[in-house]
Amino acid sequence: MSEPVSVLLRRAAAGLAAAGGLDPAEARGEAELLLAHVLQRPRSWLFAHADAPVETGLAARFEALLERRKRGEPVAHLTGRRGFWAFELRVDASTLIPRPETERLVELALERLPAGRPLRLLDLGTGTGAIALALAHERPLARVWAVERSPEALALARQNTVALGLAERVELRVGDWFAPVAGERFDLIASNPPYIEAEDPHLEAGDLRFEPRTALAAGPDGLADLRRIVAAAPQHLVPGGWLLLEHGWRQGAALRTLLAAAGFTDIATAPDLEGRERVSLGRLPD
Repeated sequence: MSEPVSVLLRRAAAGLAAAGGLDPAEARGEAELLLAHVLQRPRSWLFAHADAPVETGLAARFEALLERRKRGEPVAHLTGRRGFWAFELRVDASTLIPRPETERLVELALERLPAGRPLRLLDLGTGTGAIALALAHERPLARVWAVERSPEALALARQNTVALGLAERVELRVGDWFAPVAGERFDLIASNPPYIEAEDPHLEAGDLRFEPRTALAAGPDGLADLRRIVAAAPQHLVPGGWLLLEHGWRQGAALRTLLAAAGFTDIATAPDLEGRERVSLGRLPD
């Protein structure tokens, strides 16, 4: 017998809260995302059609996704989608799931990118393409290069680039950090590289268990890739160009030291929405 949307959601939210230790609001939100995905409807449809019956086969698919979520699989992997900036991106297990902290990096980059002139921008470790695509979306005169060492992740970024109609202005290259753009210079370089300590127990918790370890961890102190990027960035920036890096909330002081040692000026660290140090930046002198 078919059950209405409201009943399915109420039961699902209670189950997710009990199994995953989520607060009621978070559990309800995840249940709504999964049911909207199964029904191929926008989430808002669920509110306007709370009494609509859900066909038995679709309800079974919903229950199957709920069981996978209770075992820890990220919602983004279950739906294959994650909202970021002004759009939705395709997501899979080949790369990181875009997170709100990275939107802060985009905001800080845009503050340093004039809207009225051509620009050359670089996104290192692009993953889904989130940073590159957000910058290209907001700066129509810019050309963006996006580098990714994982061919699988780069294929995903290419899908997102085509889906958003940005393929003509976003160039995707496979390789390790600056190697695919040797000899080229940019007005701004942005990156959300691996920055978690290799032995951090958080790597075995939550969504991180299902994301590539190579996209998360970077040596004993989490700074291995950040050091490489900061050291090489001056050779790839125009005079006055900016470098912006996302990092762990306890790494701000270390990043400021690295930026100063590499010759950057106007060095600063910006907090995320929870007030924790999250993005450090510096400008190459004119």
